[in-house]
Amino acid sequence: MQRPATDVARLPAVFDPDRSQTFRYGGFDYDRSTGVLTCAYSLDDIEFVEHIGFHLAAEPSPHEVVPDELVQRAVRLVYLLAGISYFKAGCPPVIDLSNDALTDAERALLEAFYLHGLGEFAFRNELDLRDLRIEAPARRATGAPGGAALRSPSGTTRRPLVPFGGGIDSIVSVEAVRPHQPDARLFVLNEFPAIEASIDTTRLGVVRATRRIDPLLLELNTRGARNGHVPITGILSAIAVASAVLHGADEVVMSNEWSASSGNVVWNGREINHQWSKSLEFESLLRSVVRESLGDAVDYFSLLRPLTSLRIAQLFAGHPAYLSTFRSCNRAFHIDEHARRTEWCGECDKCCFVDLILSPFVDAAVLDEVFGGREPLRREALRPQFDLLLSLGAGRKPFECVGDEHECRAAAFLTARRDDRREHTMVQSLAQAALRAEPGLPQQIDTLLAPIGPHHIPSHHAAAIGLG
Repeated sequence: MQRPATDVARLPAVFDPDRSQTFRYGGFDYDRSTGVLTCAYSLDDIEFVEHIGFHLAAEPSPHEVVPDELVQRAVRLVYLLAGISYFKAGCPPVIDLSNDALTDAERALLEAFYLHGLGEFAFRNELDLRDLRIEAPARRATGAPGGAALRSPSGTTRRPLVPFGGGIDSIVSVEAVRPHQPDARLFVLNEFPAIEASIDTTRLGVVRATRRIDPLLLELNTRGARNGHVPITGILSAIAVASAVLHGADEVVMSNEWSASSGNVVWNGREINHQWSKSLEFESLLRSVVRESLGDAVDYFSLLRPLTSLRIAQLFAGHPAYLSTFRSCNRAFHIDEHARRTEWCGECDKCCFVDLILSPFVDAAVLDEVFGGREPLRREALRPQFDLLLSLGAGRKPFECVGDEHECRAAAFLTARRDDRREHTMVQSLAQAALRAEPGLPQQIDTLLAPIGPHHIPSHHAAAIGLG
């Protein structure tokens, strides 16, 4: 069984992250009777324990009777990725997995997860993680046990699990999947009051899980540990895959778009991408490990990968029932439950982007109501943030889940042509500036509204988003 977490009383009064030497994986244990996964890690002599709770049905369906070995392989993926939250406290030069051997695919995933997933974190803290060493024995991949048993005999009836955050992207995925996959369910990690109304609007069943960060880490942060952005979508993805196995779902349908692969800044010779764990690169790496570990039990892919944010916003506008319930403001998902907001803040970079990307397709008065009478596009004080979104002058793309400058410029151009925006001074000014920066912008609109680039979408979902 795993070691207990270090007692708060044993923490140093002041923690110096630069003295950290080794981050260790201490093992994991999954209790099928309670649905709780326990993961142990340590940063030198400070020990952490994390708990992930999978909310299981009291009487599982036949599809949910899963072989023990398959369950162990699925929850191990969570254990491997969740450790990054504790590593970042010190960022030591060595990660030690003890006797937990890695396949080539697992090692490639972990190396990229720590290097690129912590790219923004390293940039902000001026850390060079390129020499980080992962110590673990090597092992050959073996076939997954009993994976095919989780699929329907005909192979035509599928049970998708759609991770849902109440925002534009996941809503578009839900509405694309729903008509063709009647057994689809949502996956929700933790409880956020801001998204419960949009969950109700979907009228789909919900599979839930909870992740509880060890409080010791939060205490260590107050004593000098490094803190900041981690690739949370990657951790959520692993928990969603494990939930799919435990609940008899055979697909995890993510909602990561084309521009999630676009970075924010080049630093130390590599691109830093706030959304790296939403990128095609991460998706491909995790798919390799999922297929290797779980066989055909679960397919993991993003349904929106070839779509721009502009096209996704256009599709979302076709589902007006969500306009009063959707939430994309990241302040609704603050790690501190007491700091979470249930309404739009109307001033962060994400609020500005959502307003901008929807403005070509949704009435101005409706968007003003969405933002509680404080629509960002009506507030001249927010002009510097819109300039950054459109890359108009100095400054970099915000470290937020926002689209690239071409999508933002196109949105401003299209919005300025609407009758209900002709008197909106900032909108007209943004559109003019966008055209000066990109004279060929009008000719790019059709391209931005069509599928772009590679993806892993299976053929039975292709028509739902206009492929093929």
